[in-house]
Amino acid sequence: MVDAPTPKRLPARSRTRTWAVVAAACTGQFLVVLDVSVVNVALPSMRTDLALSGPGLQWVVNAYSIAFAGFMLLGGRAADIYGRKRMFLTGLGLFTVASLAGGLAQEGWQLLAARAAQGLGAAVLSPATLTILTAAVPEGPARTKAISTWMAVGAGGGAAGGLIGGVLTDAFSWRWVLLINVPVGALVLAGAALWLAEGRAGDRRRVDLPGAVLVTAGLAAVAYGIVQTEASGWAASATLVPLLAGLALLGVFVLVESRTAAPLMPLRVLGVRAVSSANVSMLLMGSATFSMWYFMTVYAQNVLGYTPLQAGLALMPTSAAVVLGSKAAPRIMARTGARTLAVLGVLVAAAGFGWQSTMGVHGSYLTAVCLPGILMMAGAGLASTPLAALATSGAAPGDAGLVSGLVNSSRTMGGALGLSVLSTVAAARTGGSTGAAELTAGYALAFRTATVVLLGAAVLMLLWLPGRPRRSPQEPTATPVLAQPEAQSAVGRDA
Repeated sequence: MVDAPTPKRLPARSRTRTWAVVAAACTGQFLVVLDVSVVNVALPSMRTDLALSGPGLQWVVNAYSIAFAGFMLLGGRAADIYGRKRMFLTGLGLFTVASLAGGLAQEGWQLLAARAAQGLGAAVLSPATLTILTAAVPEGPARTKAISTWMAVGAGGGAAGGLIGGVLTDAFSWRWVLLINVPVGALVLAGAALWLAEGRAGDRRRVDLPGAVLVTAGLAAVAYGIVQTEASGWAASATLVPLLAGLALLGVFVLVESRTAAPLMPLRVLGVRAVSSANVSMLLMGSATFSMWYFMTVYAQNVLGYTPLQAGLALMPTSAAVVLGSKAAPRIMARTGARTLAVLGVLVAAAGFGWQSTMGVHGSYLTAVCLPGILMMAGAGLASTPLAALATSGAAPGDAGLVSGLVNSSRTMGGALGLSVLSTVAAARTGGSTGAAELTAGYALAFRTATVVLLGAAVLMLLWLPGRPRRSPQEPTATPVLAQPEAQSAVGRDA
């Protein structure tokens, strides 16, 4: 009788601890995804307050995206080697401090530096959130429920970014889209320090820091060189030097990865057709879909006259479309096959981009924002899951996590580079004018260019992607990596 109460209390405490861990992991992922999209509607206010140039404004998003994608694989490896709790706390701490620095920035360069630091923190934090969650919840229905919660929260972060950013910018100022992370991050840090248990995979190999630095610096230099073409042209030294330097750094990265004992990106993985074709497809799709969020937002604000809050509300159906498309993809994929659904999804997105390219100065919300936006993002949602399934099906069991992270990095890097190209295209058509007609013409040309890219991607997928994944599309390796990053944003030049 004396011992009877004990077994009743312990399971309840264990369940409380488990769901506290799930809550911490999900909140961390929510912040990571939210901060790609939450700045979107605040960009015009940031430009006015800090006197940012057009290219500088573009880097408010690119600094985060490039650091996030470039260091994501390193963050996953560090969590296995140094401990998931330690890396979770390190990543969230850096992310929170960088958010404070960004919110208090008085100069444009301070904001850009803070956004890059946020991206680095996110790259350390994000991989740890899923590994902490799966380690805390035993296999079975409970883990499935926890993973679905993690995915839904990630999707919600991207989808809610525009609305939250609009509310904070309208009610307070653009600074609060960054400062809001500080109290939330501090609260989660305190809870995680108390509730999370340390764990690691037992792999004590060294971290490939040179590889992560080389690939990130190389892609950043290439993106910077593309940005310079607007002012200097393609033949100027201001363009050629960073472009050639970036390509050289990427070449050194390949050389380092081929010779190091513990590479960040084992090149043998890219020799598998399913992995290489799916990642190139994801890069091309991301190059188009990421940029649409910025162009839609600035079109709504600069041409149609929406407030930041109205712009955020206007894009809510578009945000919901990517979630619904992703949720529907596994069921459709079971009937059509992964390659067919990926091609179909990209064609649906291309139809939306083509429709959006007909935008006018006096466009109505339904036909100039809502319906084409739904098509663009529903198609992106439909295509992402089969591409991830194909990529992970081609990997050896020990490489599944690596390939999952590579899929995310390919899409995010594609978005950063595509952003640079499409914003240059729009700026060339606009010619420096801020008139509504000229801005609209520049945005429309960017959407037409993205349409061509997506149609090319559909042809490439049809010819290169393998027919079906070797594993079931319902396996968790195919989907947890996709925290709906299509609900993220990108930025162009003409805000």
